[in-house]
Amino acid sequence: QVQLVESGGGSVQSGGSLRLSCVGSGVTAANYCLGWFRRAPGREREGLVAIAPAGTTTYVESVKGRFTISQDIPKNTIYLQMNSLKREDTAMYYCAAAPMSRWARTCPADFSYYGQGTQVTVSS
Repeated sequence: QVQLVESGGGSVQSGGSLRLSCVGSGVTAANYCLGWFRRAPGREREGLVAIAPAGTTTYVESVKGRFTISQDIPKNTIYLQMNSLKREDTAMYYCAAAPMSRWARTCPADFSYYGQGTQVTVSS
């Protein structure tokens, strides 16, 4: 059974930084795409970044250069370092997992499993 638990959200001023964490059980980096999504009030869920089993990462344009995904495989944890936060980054952030071939270099648009989310609020 796959479980994903996020933490690290909070309130921060514009220009600040936060690091989100996601601990997974029932998933391994070798067989899953792992990624981060967000949903802002009144908007559709948006994929931000994903890391494929082969190690390739893909970022959405709006967070390139500001957000960085990383993983600690022994701890079964992925992180999202968010710098230069803007008010429009305010949203519920979710980590997600999708089962893939270990040789996969790209990830699907929609993932199979999502965590419960952690709220990020950026104020000016």
